[in-house]
Parts: sequence; C-alpha cells; structure tokens
Amino acid sequence: MGVRFGSTSTTGWRATIAVAMSNYIEAGSIIAIATSLSLWQERFGLDDLAVGLLAALSANAFGAAAGAAIGGPLCDRYGRKFIYTYDLLLYMLGVLLAVFATSFGMLLTAFVLTGIAVGAGVTASWTYIAEEAPHDKRAAHVGAAQLAWSIGPTLGYLLAVVVAPLGLLGSRLIFLHLFVVAAVTWWVRRGLAESSLWRSRNDAGQVTFRSSVRGLFSKKTNLLAMLFLFGVYALWNAVAGQAGIFQPRVYDAVGITSVTEQYLLQVLVWGCTSVATYFGFMLLADRVSRRWLYFTGAALGVLAWAALIYAPANTVTLLVFAVGWGVSSGIGAQAFYGLWASELFATRYRASAQGVLFLAARVLVGLLSVGFPALLTQIGLRGLGVLILGFLVASLLIGTVWAPRTQGKSLQQIERERYGATPGSTDGAVVAS
Repeated sequence: MGVRFGSTSTTGWRATIAVAMSNYIEAGSIIAIATSLSLWQERFGLDDLAVGLLAALSANAFGAAAGAAIGGPLCDRYGRKFIYTYDLLLYMLGVLLAVFATSFGMLLTAFVLTGIAVGAGVTASWTYIAEEAPHDKRAAHVGAAQLAWSIGPTLGYLLAVVVAPLGLLGSRLIFLHLFVVAAVTWWVRRGLAESSLWRSRNDAGQVTFRSSVRGLFSKKTNLLAMLFLFGVYALWNAVAGQAGIFQPRVYDAVGITSVTEQYLLQVLVWGCTSVATYFGFMLLADRVSRRWLYFTGAALGVLAWAALIYAPANTVTLLVFAVGWGVSSGIGAQAFYGLWASELFATRYRASAQGVLFLAARVLVGLLSVGFPALLTQIGLRGLGVLILGFLVASLLIGTVWAPRTQGKSLQQIERERYGATPGSTDGAVVAS
C-alpha cells in the first residue's frame, strides 16, 4: 500500500508536492539527456543529425508531445489519478533502458518512452494541482510544480559536475537516480485521492476520448484560449527547449569550452530560477498584478538572450545571461502557462486542452531540435539570434496584452463566467482583459 493522504490533506501541500514531482522528473530527464548527448555521440559514433533526432524524440520534444496528446484526453475521461497509476511505470522502464543502453536504437527507445511518460504526467500534474488548490493560493500551489521543474536541472547539472570524471558511466548514474526518484514518487502517489472537481462533474461518466477532444475544438471560448496560451508558452518554449537540451553547445559557440564551467553556469541559471519561482511567483502571483509580473519575467528573458547573442563573451555577459534568464524562467511563461491553462478551461476540457497545447509546444521544439545542432555549427548563435529573440518578444507581447483576469477567483466561478451555467451552454467571455 502507498502512503495515504486523508481527505483534509489532499488539497494541502503534501499532495501538491507529490504531484509536482512530475516536473522534477521531466526537467531532470532533459538535463540528463543534455549532459550526456556528447558522450553518447562519441560512444556510438553519431553525427549531428542523429543527435538532433535523439533530442527531438525525447522528453524535450516529440516524445513528450505524444504523451500529452494521449494522456490529456485520457485524464479527462478516466480521471487524474488514472494517469498517475501508469505513467511512472513507463518512465521507469525508459530510464532503465538508458542506464543500460548499448546501441543507438536502445537509447532512442529509452528517450521515446520517457518522453511519452513525461508528457502524460506533466499534463495531469498541472491540472490536478490547480483543481485541488485553494482559489486564493492557486498560483502558490501551481508554482510548486514550477519549483520542482527548476530544482531538477539545478541538481542535474550539479550531479553532472560530480560524475564528469566517470564519463558515460556518470551519465548512466544520473539516469539511475531518476529511476529511484520516480519509483519513490510512484509509491507515494498511490495514496492520492482523485481530484474533487473531476469527481463532482455531472458528466463524468459520459465524456469519451473523442467527445472531449471534439468539444475542446468546437467552442470559440476554448479556441481563443488555446491560441492565447500557444502564443505565451509554445513560442517561449521554442527557445527554452533548445536551451534546456543544447545550452552546453550554445556556451561552446560563444567560447566557453570547459564542460565544468558550462555546467556551473547552468547551475547558476537554474538556481536563480528556483529562487525566483518561490519568492517571485509563489509568493507574489496571488497578490500583485499578474500582467506586470509576467511582463517583468518576459522582458528579462529578452534582455538576457540579447546580451548572450550580441554582447562580448566575457564574465559579465555570462553572469547577466545566467541571472537574467534564470529569474525570467522563474516568473515567466511556463509558470503562468501552468496557471492560466488550468484556469481558462472547464473541468471536462482542462487536461485535454493542456495535452493539445503541450503537444503543439513540444512539436515546435522537436522540429527545431532536429536542425538546431547543425545550424549552430553552420551559422553560429548570432545567425540564430533573430529567431530566438523573435519568439521571446512575441511571447512577451501576447502574454502582457491579453493576460486574463482570473486572479482570486475559484475555478467554478471562472468556468461560469466563461461558459455560462455549463460548458455546453453559451460561449463565455473573451479570453483576456
């Protein structure tokens, strides 16, 4: 039997933390891949295209996209807990294959399986946390998932520094640590109760996989919300996804060739993300203007990348980038996406919407990942600068201009305002303020 959470605690922090571990596992997987790609490339004699394929089909891109596309609608049909019963079992199989991989095919299979599990699990985690959180502390609870997401890379890069002398064996040990974390998380989650909002739906037994997706795309309210969130998250994630898995190569392109220095810079980035997530998003997003908090984070991200791309590659520039991008990631697009994606959709569509959006975001990352290593080699970081900054500026403008007015409201109240008495009645209000 797993650890049991009583009815009075399932809306509390223990349940939130247990569910938020999906994000630690997701980010940890991406960093485990990022820090090992060069070693796998050398071990199996891979070219840049093969490396791009590994990245594109992993938890960073297409693998997670497939998991989200399947897991989101299943989560709405069978419940949030249904996903938690199975997703980490698949994840543990994937990381074990990575630990013992002896060929490119075995490694690719490992990355695909972990990606599918991550896509399903993260989609369900944001949904569950938001549904169980007190309405006046929803950002704080959703922010816990973002905090776990930032702690994963911080520890991942620290582990990479520690095990670097072991070469590929060290990378296998990092994957092994993810297996252990996943196993403990799976055992703890067995005691979680089902989401109270999902259980209270009148149509809980009527929604099918197809009807959930069909309903999602047949309503103007849903379509406008998805377009808004795609602009906020997918465009930002097009940059963050490349940074997450190829950042050591980006540092190499600007002249930082020491692997230890690259990893320590990433520790600083993700350490700043963790601090900003707690003190910036979790403590402030339920109290201050979300529009201006979002703008601050997005603007910092633009400035940080502009410095890295165009300023001289010296210690000051690198520190400006690491601190700026780290703080930006803590109070920026992903944290607000996790919050707004749960607020802007009715309960019957919530996980399906996140699945579709996560699918779109990770497909975009995957398409870029296939060619990113080769483009970085051929045209350099400055050549890619216009694309990187274009994505970030577009995300900044969309999120700032159309930030929704949902702060302090219960999910039920937001649903009534946007959909009317039921999701099946009239279309609700416009997406944003």
